[in-house]
Parts: sequence; C-alpha cells; structure tokens
Amino acid sequence: MTIHEAPPYAAIEVTALRKTYPGGVEAVRGIDFAVAPGEVFGLLGPNGAGKSTTVGMLTTTIRPTAGSARVAGHDVAREPLAARRAASVVFQESVLDRALSGRRNLEIHARLWRVDAAAARERIADLADRLDLGALLERPVSALSGGERRRLEIARALLSAPRVLFLDEPSVGLDPRVRAELVDVIAGLRERSGLTTLLTTHYLEEAERLCDRLAIVHEGRIVALDSPRTLRAALGTEVVELRVRGDAPAAVALLRTRGLADGDAFNVGTTITIPTGGRAAAELVAAIDGLPLALAALSVRATTLDDVYLRLTGGRLDAAA
Repeated sequence: MTIHEAPPYAAIEVTALRKTYPGGVEAVRGIDFAVAPGEVFGLLGPNGAGKSTTVGMLTTTIRPTAGSARVAGHDVAREPLAARRAASVVFQESVLDRALSGRRNLEIHARLWRVDAAAARERIADLADRLDLGALLERPVSALSGGERRRLEIARALLSAPRVLFLDEPSVGLDPRVRAELVDVIAGLRERSGLTTLLTTHYLEEAERLCDRLAIVHEGRIVALDSPRTLRAALGTEVVELRVRGDAPAAVALLRTRGLADGDAFNVGTTITIPTGGRAAAELVAAIDGLPLALAALSVRATTLDDVYLRLTGGRLDAAA
C-alpha cells in the first residue's frame, strides 16, 4: 500500500462531515478523509478554512451538524467519551496553569486521566527527556517562552498514552526560529509506536516536513488530498513565473491562445504562474519572451505547495492566514 492510498483500517474516519453555526455560517461543508494508524495527516489552509472546526468535531468539543466521524473506531457523536479517551489534543490556545510549575501541570493532568502515580512519574521522566524539557519542569509556566510552553503542552497531551494526537496550529504565534525547533520536536514524535497524528497548519514548511498526506481545505471543503510530493508533481517539477505590466488576465488568455498555458496556469495580481508539465522550461521561456507582452520579470523555479494552493483556491496561503 502506498502512503496516498486509502488505509484498510482508519484511525480517523470522516464521512460527509458538516458544521453549520447559528445564522447559517457553514464552517465545514461535507468533507471526507481517512487517516491510517501511525500516519501524520495534515489539514492545510488559512484561518477560517474550517480546520479548527473539524478538529473540534473530532475531539467532541463541537457537535457535527451532519455526517459522521470516528476516532480509533469510536463515533464522536454517539460515543464521545470513548473517542475522547482514545485521543489527546493540543489546541491553539494554551490550557496550562501559568501559576504552577511544569511538573505540577503534568501531574494534575495525569491524575485527571487516572494515570497510575508510578506510571505517571515514569512517563513524565520519559517525556522530559524526549521533548527536552529538563529543568523547565521545575519552573512556573509563566516564566517559560512560547516554544517551551508548546513542548510542555505536547508532553501533557501524551501523558494519557493516546492512540490519536491532534495538533491544532501548534506553532502559531511563534517566531521562525522557535517554530523550526518545534517542528523538530513534532517530527520526533513519529518514533512513538502506533501514534496517529492529525496536524492543522497554514505553514507550508510544516506540512512539507511533517505530513505523509495532507488535505488542502478551502472554504469548508477539501479541494485536494494526497502526499505533498504527489500534489506538487501534479503541476510538474518547475513553473515559469512572469510579472506583467497591465492586464494579467488578458495576458493569461493570450498565453492560452498561443498554447503556452493551459488550465493549470493562474495569476495573482500581475504575477502569472505557468506549470511546465512535461514541457522544457527553457523552450517555454523563449516562446513567452517573443510574445507582445509588457514583461516586468520572467523566471523559472521549482514547484511549491504554495503553487498548488494558489491554483486550487486563487488566494495566497500566508496572506490569508
């Protein structure tokens, strides 16, 4: 079985899932996906796309309007307690008690989840080593940096030995260096045997590095689902990017008329992106250079997930996040 095929058994299974809030706001509009045991699965999209609402339904904090979802085999609507026992979640907003030490936060969480005291001590020591918490456990949470608190929250989520871990925008609000360090920590969680992880993010580098497969979410719908590599490959390995002075849609129309662009080409403002597909980039550049276009810039670069997202949604991910 390749990683983008549907798994024979799903740790998470979502079918026609919908959420409509009072006033008719459709946050999630009938999505379907399945996550295999041990897989790292990503929901990629800007704020407001429906990612956090989806996580809320899967973690039983938001009741679905329609459709179904199962976590570790348990229906989240009909068996919420069983689904909750099988999973842990790290939400965007911190749930740590800032007045208490890191260790005390973990100990209280272990008691709430009825983890035996001896087992809790062993797990805390193990997680402190794996997540590089060390002396941070003895300091009050209020004295920790954003990245240190995030690592502590991940340790807290893992104390109950969940089968499924939900990470909802785990690095939001962190500076780039700390975010990169946290991505390293999350990547290390893959070594945990049998742990399935669902990650929501609007950071492309996180999705590329961490996810076996990802779903691109736009306005409450999944518009693409596959491995990052396969999603990029659908547009080819390279794109020709040009910036024009004047009417970009008219320039795209001209390129299509001349057979130099197809339905995968798109523009954002005055920048036009043309996936090369199976064509030679140098030949495409030479042909474009000979057209009556007012070019401000013309270049060739590798295809990125941002190109995939722009092609599918018409909006730049980082600008919408």
